[in-house]
Amino acid sequence: MAEFALPKNSRLQAGKEFPPPATAKRLKRFEVYRFNPDTNENPRIDVYHLDLDECGEMVLDAILKIKNDIDSSLTFRRSCREGVCGSCAMNVNGKNTLVCTKAISDYAGTIKIFPLPHLSVIKDLVADMSHFYAQYASIKPWIETQTPAPADRERLQSKEERAKLDGLYECVLCACCSTSCPSYWWNSERYLGPAVLLQAYRWLVDSRDETTGERLDELEDPFKVYRCHTIMNCTDTCPKGLNPAKAIAETKKMLLLRQQG
Repeated sequence: MAEFALPKNSRLQAGKEFPPPATAKRLKRFEVYRFNPDTNENPRIDVYHLDLDECGEMVLDAILKIKNDIDSSLTFRRSCREGVCGSCAMNVNGKNTLVCTKAISDYAGTIKIFPLPHLSVIKDLVADMSHFYAQYASIKPWIETQTPAPADRERLQSKEERAKLDGLYECVLCACCSTSCPSYWWNSERYLGPAVLLQAYRWLVDSRDETTGERLDELEDPFKVYRCHTIMNCTDTCPKGLNPAKAIAETKKMLLLRQQG
């Protein structure tokens, strides 16, 4: 399990502790990272006590309960609540995950909620994903072709060709894998990271794409791919059960085979 690394520019201080509900029978303690860039204060940890009988089952439900009933200033991202959009990626008890898919009951004792590690924090649990998305755009995540499209049908795939995309297309770009990777922490300006490299491989093996050579040319770089040291944090933490490390290894293999002729 990847240990939590504080977001960039963070020095934690003691925060507020909100009292538990007077009539609560099933209390759960939550420690939540707080940071407001509009003040000159250091980040802090605020403590909340929730009655689980008055809260939904998922960690996201607890965060919403805090926001709606205890502290309206808490800021975070969320959207689909079904593990599809990737918006609610956070670090819970030292491991990156989507909080809408993690049950409160999965955690014994205190639940500690932080933003994704090693990214600048915009506010509270909202990490700055600008660089991550720019890297994603750099791999041209769309089909590129050189031949005219068929006049009377779509570009078709066989079942075998389509099956090569399984385990790749399901990525929701939550960045849990990339922000759990020490190589990405150290070299994020040049190393593309597990999520983007998994997406790059997805287009490399798509039979409808006709620019495989150009895509490999773009990846032929000492840092973009080869900073991966197969630590496997990415695969361990992926909330969708995908294997970015395998995709990176297959990409390295494609690059090596091309070099060999």
